[in-house]
Amino acid sequence: MKLPLIKHLSTFIDNNDEDYLVEAIEVLEDLTEVSSLKDEELDVIGELISNMYGALEVNAEVKKGVAKKDALNGFMKRVMGSIDQ
Repeated sequence: MKLPLIKHLSTFIDNNDEDYLVEAIEVLEDLTEVSSLKDEELDVIGELISNMYGALEVNAEVKKGVAKKDALNGFMKRVMGSIDQ
């Protein structure tokens, strides 16, 4: 996951609506079913999906009243903590 990308997507949600991300995720998840995709292409799609879900999680924290910067940092700490385990 890339923090700058999650931050950018979070700003997109602020300026538009999170439904756009939800629908984009649905499209990308459906694309993963294409049998002719190469592993590298699936990896890219998976990374995009992960970043979009990350932005949705950050957005949920912001809705609860957490500052965006704190929500972003908290999310990345959780991700890094889960990788270390």
